[in-house]
Amino acid sequence: MTDLAGRFRALWDEIAPVGRDAGSGGYLRYALTDPELQLREWFRGQADRRGMPVTDDGNGNLFAWWGDPDGGDAVLTGSHFDSVPHGGAYDGPLGIVSAFLAVDELRAAGVTPVRPVAVAAFVEEEGARFGVPCLGSRLLTGVLDADRAAGLRDAAGVSFAEALGDRPAGARPELLGRFRAFVELHVEQGRALVEADAPVAVASAIWPHGRWRFDVTGEGNHAGTTRMTDRRDPMLTYAFTVLAANKEARLRGAHATVGRVSVEPNATNAIPSRVIGWLDARAAEPETLAGLVDAVQAKAAERAKRDGTELTLTEESVTPLVAFDGGLADRLTRLLAAPVLPTGAGHDAGVLAGHLPTAMLFVRNPTGVSHSPAESATDADCAAGVTALARVLEELACR
Repeated sequence: MTDLAGRFRALWDEIAPVGRDAGSGGYLRYALTDPELQLREWFRGQADRRGMPVTDDGNGNLFAWWGDPDGGDAVLTGSHFDSVPHGGAYDGPLGIVSAFLAVDELRAAGVTPVRPVAVAAFVEEEGARFGVPCLGSRLLTGVLDADRAAGLRDAAGVSFAEALGDRPAGARPELLGRFRAFVELHVEQGRALVEADAPVAVASAIWPHGRWRFDVTGEGNHAGTTRMTDRRDPMLTYAFTVLAANKEARLRGAHATVGRVSVEPNATNAIPSRVIGWLDARAAEPETLAGLVDAVQAKAAERAKRDGTELTLTEESVTPLVAFDGGLADRLTRLLAAPVLPTGAGHDAGVLAGHLPTAMLFVRNPTGVSHSPAESATDADCAAGVTALARVLEELACR
């Protein structure tokens, strides 16, 4: 094991136990809950060890600064700590750990930045607690209204403002104006780098994607006494909607997933009165995505008429196609001699790309699995990612 791989492992082991579920081996690091708050304190401690002052943008996003926070023309890097339910270890935290180690590498080499470097820990990137992905970066950039964000509630009824301890600040154009570029390092969520036999890649684009909520209402009734012909069962409509989403996505070469459902009254011997499901849809082109959602809605509405139920579709969030800054991506590709990959996953980088030059680096994931305990990366590949990120920060902030 190289020295850098060993230092990565030592730092990684400090956070590895935080929020891990003993049963699944996955992580329960929801935004602004105890495990994520522990990691935010760890972030402050790492910054303090390095003499990097930490600022909070009022939206829950943390920034650790190497250089003057008010200096302007800064280079931003970092990622997020929060996880999906029972998610993997690397999605998010890898980018933060790697950023601190990249600063260490540059300092050890005697490199001094001529522009500030900021390491970010964005809040609620996954949207697993309050339902809106990339919540922190959407607030920072003004993509999401602060009042709407303040009122978002988790499953226990706690609002984002309550969890944050204050109303979110919302758009911070003066802070965004201090940054000249953002580079996010992330574990790959696929096996392209395994097939390319390369430890690191540069991202080209993020597929357009979004989340839609299906509310299907019917008539609750007794499972044993209600004749089949008399039923208005929303579960039938919902089940058909799931199958329609799968079929329409396959026909279009797109992705559609229904991974979350709520049933009322949720009793084994009762016909449901209401079923709520969430559709995650993604495609390479915005037209394909729109066509997919329209087709699913039309088929679900037709089925609702047959079932005697009512269907409502609500768009919760949509992120357009993100083509990363071509000049910056090309520059990093030449610098690192790395392959270039698109991705179907959303990231804070996708939100920030609409406001400043943005790029992403991917680190090889041998399983290709993400949002699962099977997500992984070797220490050697993580060290290669740190080296790549350090070279990028040197190129952008030290020349």
